[in-house]
Amino acid sequence: MTPELFIAGAASKAVEALYGVSVDPAALQVQVTRKEFEGDYTLVVFPLLKISHSAPDATGNAIGGYLAANYPEVARFNVVKGFLNILFSEVYWNEVFSDMASDPSFGVLPSSGKNIMVEFSSPNTNKPLHLGHIRNNLLGDSVSRLLAACGNNVIKVTLVNDRGVHICKSMLAWKKLFDGATPESTGKKGDHLVGDCYVAFDKLYKEQVRRMVEGGMDEETAKKQAPALKEAHEMLVKWEQGDREVRDLWSMMNSWVFAGFDQTYRALGITFDRVYYESQTYLLGKELVQKGLQMGVFTTDPDGSVWCDLTADGLDRKLVLRGDGTSVYITQDLGTAERRFSEYRLDSHVYVVGNEQDYHFQVLKLILGKLGFPWAGQIYHLSYGMVELPEGKMKSREGTVVDADDLMEKMYEEAKATSEESGKLADIPAEEKEKLYRMIGLGALKYFIVKVDPKKTMLFNPRESIDFNGNTGPFIQYTHARIRSILRKAGEQGIGFGPESIGQGVSPSAKEIRLIKLLNLYPSKVAEAGAALSPAVIANYSYDLAKEFNQYYHDTRILQEPDPAMRAYRLELISTLASVLVKATGILGIGLPERM
Repeated sequence: MTPELFIAGAASKAVEALYGVSVDPAALQVQVTRKEFEGDYTLVVFPLLKISHSAPDATGNAIGGYLAANYPEVARFNVVKGFLNILFSEVYWNEVFSDMASDPSFGVLPSSGKNIMVEFSSPNTNKPLHLGHIRNNLLGDSVSRLLAACGNNVIKVTLVNDRGVHICKSMLAWKKLFDGATPESTGKKGDHLVGDCYVAFDKLYKEQVRRMVEGGMDEETAKKQAPALKEAHEMLVKWEQGDREVRDLWSMMNSWVFAGFDQTYRALGITFDRVYYESQTYLLGKELVQKGLQMGVFTTDPDGSVWCDLTADGLDRKLVLRGDGTSVYITQDLGTAERRFSEYRLDSHVYVVGNEQDYHFQVLKLILGKLGFPWAGQIYHLSYGMVELPEGKMKSREGTVVDADDLMEKMYEEAKATSEESGKLADIPAEEKEKLYRMIGLGALKYFIVKVDPKKTMLFNPRESIDFNGNTGPFIQYTHARIRSILRKAGEQGIGFGPESIGQGVSPSAKEIRLIKLLNLYPSKVAEAGAALSPAVIANYSYDLAKEFNQYYHDTRILQEPDPAMRAYRLELISTLASVLVKATGILGIGLPERM
């Protein structure tokens, strides 16, 4: 039972005993006591004044007195105006600790029965995944884990953008400039090879534009008339017409990219329940356009293009079908959303997409609502800020992005260098060290990304993320390894402990109560993070937990404690803490080593 439920239930009985009126505990307001006041939890007294017919202080003191006299869990209380601040006794905190320690499912929230789809990653097949994709993937994956921890059935999906003129640019460059190169012949990952083609196209295009401008053409016209761009558009038309040669080239190069993506996803620990392809979904939504025309939601312009006028909603006119009958992105998204909600009976759908698409999703929800879909309001855009580097923004077509594979390798190298400098892994076998370097590097990367609120633009610094002493993944990993080391030593010395150690008349110190309080917040932190779609809440809670343990470890004897009962109590406390750390970082997709 949570502290809030305990106080609400006890206060309800107090009100009935004192005033003869039955009150539903769920109607009572209980909250964590504000830091400037003494107390653990606070009962808001004001709503009870109609029952007590007394002043706020008198009502608070009467209820507080009843609780202190009848519940050994209540140590003392104080009243500040209409707020009854309650301090729990050692008895209560030991009961809480015992419940946590003996419950393997502690922190697992009850099933909501809801089906929630989370779409993330959604890469283009003209380049490898980069640092921006990493933030998207790590947010999407951790949000999916978080929503599952909140009791939801989560379906993780991605929509691969595998068609369009950007794909044709890479294809054209490969035909013109790469002399039949393959991943096998070059020794490159397929997505890297295709990314090179995309960069090569941009260089070719810019060179053509430069020459045309030097020949007397204005720059804007040159950009539209450059032969490479016109050829890429011609290739797209052929693709849409089903041209065999173009389609075969497209299939071959996409297969290279998919194999490369899969390798990167495995390294990141990312999986999907279903993969959608734009080449298979881009025609979806056309039927909805016809439905919208019949409903009067859409109108047709003289050139045959179809629009949705959103000016009355404070937006502008939105194109939903071109004059030649071809789809645009919003058309596909309308159709895909309808299919997904129908097929999976979704209760909600979360799109993890950068904040440059805020307007797109505002329009998507609005149009779906106008089309009469009741679930339109259950679409959520998890809008996140961009990732920047100390040297500034990245540009894919210029080849200045930070490649995801290169970054993970850099994180491994940073973890290796930092670990060797610290000497923390000196006694560990070489093979195990290599696995640890990978775990530490990936943990550092994931934590550094997800500890920042999704809405904020973030600056990524690999070296800073590896620090073993700051607000980092390695600090939390090292904390867990330290706890496991203590528990192994206890086992080697034959020192027993377990949940039964809690009820042996041990009186916890203020430091131990502080740890128990922090541990007890875990379920509420999961719920808070889930409601906000913010893994940062869990990341920073994990750091607070690790930091609190390290202070406790510095100030407290554990294995050296002479009193066997207290020693067993403390071992069970840090064992429970390690278990909660594993659960919390598991939501973030971060592994914790047994030793470091």
